[in-house]
Amino acid sequence: MRKARFPLPAIIALLAVAASAIVYGVFQWAVHDKPDHPPRIVVSVKATEQIAGFWNVLIDGVNDAAEEFGAEVTVIGPPLESEIDVQVKQLEQAIQQKPDAIVLAATDYNGLVPIAQQIVNAGIKLITVDSGINSDDALSLIATDNLAAGRKAGDELSKLLKGESKVAIISYIYGTSTQLEREQGVRQRLEEEARFNLVGTYYSEGLVEKAYTITKELLRNNPDLAGIVGLNEPSTVGAGKAIKELGMAGKVKLVGFDSSIDEVKQLEEGVIQATVVQKPYNMGYLSVKKALEAIDGQKLDKRIDTDSVVIDKNNMYSEQNQKLLFPFVGK
Repeated sequence: MRKARFPLPAIIALLAVAASAIVYGVFQWAVHDKPDHPPRIVVSVKATEQIAGFWNVLIDGVNDAAEEFGAEVTVIGPPLESEIDVQVKQLEQAIQQKPDAIVLAATDYNGLVPIAQQIVNAGIKLITVDSGINSDDALSLIATDNLAAGRKAGDELSKLLKGESKVAIISYIYGTSTQLEREQGVRQRLEEEARFNLVGTYYSEGLVEKAYTITKELLRNNPDLAGIVGLNEPSTVGAGKAIKELGMAGKVKLVGFDSSIDEVKQLEEGVIQATVVQKPYNMGYLSVKKALEAIDGQKLDKRIDTDSVVIDKNNMYSEQNQKLLFPFVGK
């Protein structure tokens, strides 16, 4: 029996048709599989009223990343950092909207764990930024190493004070991971030297005026107080305001956290001796970028450290530190 033979041109034509069919099928699959909307991300920050410069800069990073990568981003958050229940309710509503990812700056290390589990159970990618939670539900935490940053603040205060010294910590919201780790870092560093008498930690609820009132009363009750560490921007600014008003600038050494117009002014005036500056723009930008990578199925590093830098009056005018103090000048 003779085998049927096909001329070479006919074989080539058949192969071309088959290849076209395969390509068409793949194209049709890709078209039907592709979402009909840009990736949707909800970013939950800690506060939206009386907002600290830190959060303004972080949100700018979020918005720039959203524009660059074509994501649809919604920013939510409670009016005040102390309103943990409001953040939880907002997140419950966000889950109902079925976004592709949620970026969370947790107002409470333990209190946000149940809602984080709800987010993950709903099939939504969870990224934490600035402040983590007491569980492994988040795919990644993008934040400062706050324990190390707290040690930096304690080290700066140690350099500023000679001999036996009475000191205090002005904190913000008890129970956030950033607060716990920063305070731990400050205490660890100061406890390395027996000469420090730490009179206590006081909570401003993230409000400048409350930090001001606390510091004013603290200084009146402890006229020999030699140094203060403010653990965030409002706590630092409020403490600085009280120190200046009482005519104790330079006498009571103040080491703070973050940067704002008010903090820069106090640094120039010698009210603040040093501040530990984070990189909130990087946090915001990376949180969106990593959320998009998670949506795309990529594996993320569990922890991304965005670093911190100690800035004082001597180095605040360097080009690099000017960019940290004024991240959008000339942008």
